[in-house]
Amino acid sequence: MTKSRIVSVLAAAAALLVAMSASADPKKSAELVAKGKASYETNCAACHGEKGLGDGEAGAALDPKPRNIVKEGFKQGLKPAQIHAMLKKGIDGSTMVSFEHLSDDELWALSYYVLELRAGGKSKK
Repeated sequence: MTKSRIVSVLAAAAALLVAMSASADPKKSAELVAKGKASYETNCAACHGEKGLGDGEAGAALDPKPRNIVKEGFKQGLKPAQIHAMLKKGIDGSTMVSFEHLSDDELWALSYYVLELRAGGKSKK
């Protein structure tokens, strides 16, 4: 193998490692959940309601209605990474829009706060 080929392979491996570490779930913390709560109040509560019950004022005009995120299942899954991906992409065929304009950190915070709502605020930080 030539020196330039070795350098190319090492560069590709390094890029892959960086991409993999960037996509890893950050560790849940009280600060991250608090940031998610603030973001939820700004970005989500109008449709999903203050407590995530799908009863927000803006959601009343939507068809289909916003999900009750506390009680209803999630087709995309309930792992933080699955919620993060759904928030980033939105859900085709629904009124759930993409929030790709939010920072990755804010999307993770929202993901953990959604899980906190589902747990009734009783999950471990």
